[in-house]
Amino acid sequence: MLNWADIDTVLLDMDGTLLDLHFDNYFWLQHLPQRWAEISGISVSDAEAQLKAEYAELNGKLEWYCLDYWGKRLQLPITELKREVMHKIAMRADVPEFLTALKHSGRDIVLVTNAHPDSLSLKIERTELANYIDTLISTHEFGVTKENWALWQKLQHRLGFDPARTLFVDDSLPILKAAQDYGIKHLLAVANPDSQQLSRQITEFPAITDYSVLLDDIRSLRS
Repeated sequence: MLNWADIDTVLLDMDGTLLDLHFDNYFWLQHLPQRWAEISGISVSDAEAQLKAEYAELNGKLEWYCLDYWGKRLQLPITELKREVMHKIAMRADVPEFLTALKHSGRDIVLVTNAHPDSLSLKIERTELANYIDTLISTHEFGVTKENWALWQKLQHRLGFDPARTLFVDDSLPILKAAQDYGIKHLLAVANPDSQQLSRQITEFPAITDYSVLLDDIRSLRS
């Protein structure tokens, strides 16, 4: 599936790729509409409908991922509302072994997420991601998301990676396509980002449902 001898840098998405996307789906689709309805006095159905419409309009834009934007838009303390259900934040079960093997392989490992810095901090607090990955980047520092060509240019300038020798792993097909268009040669999709949902059939990119299928090849590498 992957020629690891041709890969020096591994760029990893966070939500749905290293962490179970169930937390985010639950928060944005259930918990936030419920709490907004309770606090604002509108019905839950109206809250759900309004939020879904806005999610669709902002999909892929920085505002969609920005907790500051949603805090102002809804007049709610978004980070604190996330803390109410932070027990649902969890690493995928297959991730610790995968990250350990990657770390021992000598590859440069970088987490690149569209998540807001406050959301990234909350997930680092709740999980052990920082024990495995030294470089953690929120695209908010660049002011542009992974869906945008400009992000990849800025990221390459920051990290100095060779696109031809870089692997990027994500659960979002539009984001993988953006990375491909920029020139990232090695791409891998996660077909089962949410543990509470069925796996997707993905044909556009190589895809996995369990990182364990990669372990033997990674462990055979020499640093």
